[in-house]
Amino acid sequence: MAVEKTLQIYFTSDVHGFIYPTDYRGPGEQDIGLFKCANRFHKDGNTLVIDGGDLLQGSPLDAFQHDSVGSAEPLAEIMNACGYDYVTLGNHDFNFGMDYLDSYLHTLKAHCLCENVLDGAGHVRFPWRIHTLENGLRIGLVGIVTDHVNVWERPENLADHQIVAPMEAARRALQTMKGQVDLTVGIYHGGFERDLETDRVLSTSTENIACRICEELDFDILLTGHQHMSVSGQTYHETFIVQPTDAGREFVHITATVCEGKKHITGQTISAGGTCPPELLERFSAMECGAQEWLDTVVGHMDTPLQPESPLEMAVKGSGLADFFNQVQLAMTGAQISVASLANEVAGLPQVVRRRDVLTAYPYANTLAVLEVSGSCLRQALERSAEYFDLDAAGRPMVSDRFLRPKVEHYNYDYYAGIDYTFDLRRPVGQRVTQVLYEGREVQDEDRFTLCLNSYRASGAGGYPGYVNCPVLRSMSEEMSDLILAFFRDNPTVKVEKKGTMTLRY
Repeated sequence: MAVEKTLQIYFTSDVHGFIYPTDYRGPGEQDIGLFKCANRFHKDGNTLVIDGGDLLQGSPLDAFQHDSVGSAEPLAEIMNACGYDYVTLGNHDFNFGMDYLDSYLHTLKAHCLCENVLDGAGHVRFPWRIHTLENGLRIGLVGIVTDHVNVWERPENLADHQIVAPMEAARRALQTMKGQVDLTVGIYHGGFERDLETDRVLSTSTENIACRICEELDFDILLTGHQHMSVSGQTYHETFIVQPTDAGREFVHITATVCEGKKHITGQTISAGGTCPPELLERFSAMECGAQEWLDTVVGHMDTPLQPESPLEMAVKGSGLADFFNQVQLAMTGAQISVASLANEVAGLPQVVRRRDVLTAYPYANTLAVLEVSGSCLRQALERSAEYFDLDAAGRPMVSDRFLRPKVEHYNYDYYAGIDYTFDLRRPVGQRVTQVLYEGREVQDEDRFTLCLNSYRASGAGGYPGYVNCPVLRSMSEEMSDLILAFFRDNPTVKVEKKGTMTLRY
């Protein structure tokens, strides 16, 4: 008689240090955070709890751990307490360097799998594994991370490690384990380069290659992340694919059964909620209380609060917060022109500014670079920002699908300081920049400027490849959030200066 064997998986990804049920913007409990997911993990010998990376950076709690404590060991202890069996690495897990990452991994009881991370000797540091369940089912697990880590990350943060192509690394692992397992599971910190509904190609870079992985490799299950979009479970080219959103807002529960070689896989997305396990809240309360006290430190004052609006409203009318970021960047670098962007979910700055306000307003671990750019390169970058808009049926601006699918990317729309420029949305994409003025003079293609921007954008990420070959005049080691704090120390009360204007015609 045939025996049916079952595997259960609980999968999180892109938690970004949101552990407690708070976004740290204010008081009150929210349905968010790892503890509100882990309270629903029901674990036995036929269950695996897996994380898809990006745990160590992204929340004020993460900033506290790095800036104040200097170790990620408590985050590993939290993962241990939540019962994780396997994790892979996300691109942001490298943001603070390998020593900090190792402080996490050395304490972590879960096995780290990341087939395309090589050590100084060229060996796979976090190789694939076979996990045998209590029911005898053999699970082959392979982890990989997007190779755009090489594009975004400062070389010194990778130390003597290499990030190689994830596709070939996963292919070799699958070939090696062939015939030894009953189910294969890929854990990929990367997303989908095609629209999962229409199959339309959305990106031709190698940042996200999950669709290609499904087409070329034979994983039974591919657990994905990085894009922060919710995919509760569907089959794509005979591979069952899932992805949860970020910040512990949800997790994916997968059930896979195997009987006489036949496999049946289902999945569902479960929103964070319910009551956090009291023993976990109590066990890590000292860390959380320390973070809250650290975050409540007053660092400066604004002459008037900077209130956020919707991403579209800010893009159309301008943003005081973006003006402030540009003001800091110009002051700290002395560049002629500055470029800043805002997070998908924008937090403003109150009149009395605490450290938590700075870290929620600027949540990224970005440093700054000053480039020498031509007038032609500047226009090319402006054209990319102009792509953010489409016109609706009534001829009014709306956010283009280019910045919404498959991943919401409001952060790839840029705000400029030091120039006056005009977008005409009635013109075709790529021909919308009708005027660019610097100090009242029309910018010419051959003109040269010093331009300050964050390290992510300087890498060409977000659709700005023109920056890649620009001479780098200066790279700053301090993170932008630290520069903002330093700016407040030098200017205890800040009045935002708007340098330049954007005109939108439609």
